[in-house]
Amino acid sequence: MKRLSVIKIGGNVIDNSEKLHQFLLDFKALPGDKILIHGGGKIATELGVSLGVEAKMVDGRRITDIETLRIVTMVYAGLINKNMVAQLQAKGCNAIGLTGADGNIIKAVKRPVKDIDYGFVGDLDEASVSSATLDSLLSAGLTPVLCAITHDGESQLLNTNADTIASAVAVAMSSLYETVLVYCFEKRGVMRDIEDDNSLVPEIRMQEFEGLKQEGVVSGGMIPKLHNAFEAIKSGVSAVYIGKADELPQINEQGFGTRLII
Repeated sequence: MKRLSVIKIGGNVIDNSEKLHQFLLDFKALPGDKILIHGGGKIATELGVSLGVEAKMVDGRRITDIETLRIVTMVYAGLINKNMVAQLQAKGCNAIGLTGADGNIIKAVKRPVKDIDYGFVGDLDEASVSSATLDSLLSAGLTPVLCAITHDGESQLLNTNADTIASAVAVAMSSLYETVLVYCFEKRGVMRDIEDDNSLVPEIRMQEFEGLKQEGVVSGGMIPKLHNAFEAIKSGVSAVYIGKADELPQINEQGFGTRLII
């Protein structure tokens, strides 16, 4: 079975041109097939502020009203996605930038209103990702670059958490490839003390997750990230890592980031 790396890039790396340039060089150099997934929350938030649309977050997830949906679609599917694709092309990687609506790659369901109305936010299930379409792109020598915009099949675009997309894509592709899922951002991994680079937690087992949340070691946007990661492992993904973007070349070496274990 061929190896596939599903890499999600986030955090301040997207906002820093030098860091992004180096990350994309490292991504291009990864052996085997690969898929890149990105969000772009900070840029979307800044644009929203300039347009008088304030970001609203609950447990690390963005509430998406219609104005926010327009902003994140412009930023994720337009500015960030096409900038990354253009940079990868310049680096010799034949990338293709896509939303979930393109090729019906990712079909989501609008999140139902319960205690919180998240607005135009899409949830995924085991049938959301078209592994056949992604496989055909990979087989054609293309590297998919997927942004955090999906659709419901009835003409409505939806904002879907990029970590959730990365997990769903990795799970869907795990029946066709030996799939490794890597969440890259500006920190070395999950840190016991966010201010101390030497406080890396090298491994987290599923039964430790709740305790780390209660301690405050895992909080905010890291909570859905780890939840998605554990779900991915349970569903067939061979390995999941959370690590620093500029250490991506070390992914096949012991000591990269935080490895998540069932």
